Amino acid sequence: MHTLLPFFLAMVAAIVLLNIWANKLKIAYPILLVLAGLLVSFVPGLPIVKIDPDLIFFIFLPPLLFEAAWSISFKEMKKWWRIIGCFAFLVVFFTALSVAVFANYLIPGFTIALGFLLGGIVSPPDAVSTGAITKFVKIPKSTSAILEGESLLNDASSLIIFRFALIAVGTGQFIWQEAATSFLWMIVGGAGIGLALAWIFVQIHKRLPTEASSDIALTLIEPYFMYLIAELLHSSGVLAVVSGGLYMSSKRLIFLNSASRIQGYSVWENFVFILNGFVFLIIGLELPEIIDGLRTAGIPLQTAIEYSLMVTGVLILARMISSYLALLATITYDSFRNLGDEIS
Repeated sequence: MHTLLPFFLAMVAAIVLLNIWANKLKIAYPILLVLAGLLVSFVPGLPIVKIDPDLIFFIFLPPLLFEAAWSISFKEMKKWWRIIGCFAFLVVFFTALSVAVFANYLIPGFTIALGFLLGGIVSPPDAVSTGAITKFVKIPKSTSAILEGESLLNDASSLIIFRFALIAVGTGQFIWQEAATSFLWMIVGGAGIGLALAWIFVQIHKRLPTEASSDIALTLIEPYFMYLIAELLHSSGVLAVVSGGLYMSSKRLIFLNSASRIQGYSVWENFVFILNGFVFLIIGLELPEIIDGLRTAGIPLQTAIEYSLMVTGVLILARMISSYLALLATITYDSFRNLGDEIS
């Protein structure tokens, strides 16, 4: 632990400096963080960063999703809920399906289940990168709301795809009836658990004589409770955090005083900034382990790069096509609905 502490402190310093540099260059700071992680990974003698994926999900995902749910405009999300839902679920599924079919057809040894596993990982756009990029690009408020809303929900859909694909890869079979039941429970159960826990947390804040520091401390642990309890009940921890975060965000004026809101905003902003920085740096630092895995499997690095570029091309093309189809379907639905209202 004492040997890793200087390394983690250096990572925090690098995150701060790279963010300053990214602001000067006017580019999204996650790009610089990933590139920095890739470069640092070639430095000999540095400790190899190995973290359990389940631990990554539990440590980083709940607070990042919770903060995103608090930051988004609930009014805008409610206004554009149809197109956001299409993008977050249908577009992500179509993109994952496209990647799965392509991988199964062109990459040797890739089954459809493995393809869906890959598609579930790469299909959802990252919420942090979306926010960082839109900061330097002038786009309509409605477009920004749709992108942020989709980024908030698409982690849930991609993780559901990932989970079912992982079961299919591990067991070698896929039972549609059980999958449909599990899918329904993950969505309904996850959202329901998140809302129920959020209501309990709101009552705790309202009824206990908490101060600003106490309120902030409670909000830091609440997303972990939502995620953990939902996962223990085999539903979606992501949807639990998102639904609970949205509910608490809509009630913040009721159970948080002005001091708690102002101080909490600063604490959460810095906390999430550090978490995001660690995530993107770790992505870059994983390069040596990836190369070792390719070498063990006997796959040349050049071949892996070629396949990754092809998958990226399929990913972009599939997303463009499905995005236009989702937009067209939403516009058509609204047109028929407006026509029906006029006739009635």
